[in-house]
Amino acid sequence: MASQPKYMAVQGAALIVAAALMSIGLLGFIPGATANVGELAWAGQHSGAMLFGVFVVSVLVNVFHLVLGGLGFAMARSYSGARAYLLLGGVLYLGLWLYGLLVERGSDAHVVPLNGADNWLHLGIGAVMLLLAVTLGGQRDPTKRRIRRRPRLGAAA
Repeated sequence: MASQPKYMAVQGAALIVAAALMSIGLLGFIPGATANVGELAWAGQHSGAMLFGVFVVSVLVNVFHLVLGGLGFAMARSYSGARAYLLLGGVLYLGLWLYGLLVERGSDAHVVPLNGADNWLHLGIGAVMLLLAVTLGGQRDPTKRRIRRRPRLGAAA
């Protein structure tokens, strides 16, 4: 009887997050989902394109989501990769949230178009990714061998 591949919950969560990020990245280029697609800038604060009419997007932001989603699909193949993806992705998104809060709008350091809705979204994505990595990553890794100790015969109990 062939054994079925075992996927841990953290791997499933990484796949779901990766699919969501890929979808966000693709939708950022599609007219209808993104308002003012003609004003889509490569980077910088002056992009007029808005995903769902709420989130400011640029080519840089869309490619970032696509790359991070593709990385998630690749890393979700293993338990440790999926956990690392969720941890590092969560830290990246929380860093992007801090960047949006701390860098003054209109300054030359602001190369990523962000608004208040983007900041809240990045906080949410980062927190969820870290929460998934910590809570689901605590399970036993099925890819590592367990050392089974057998009781010695004749040993005193």
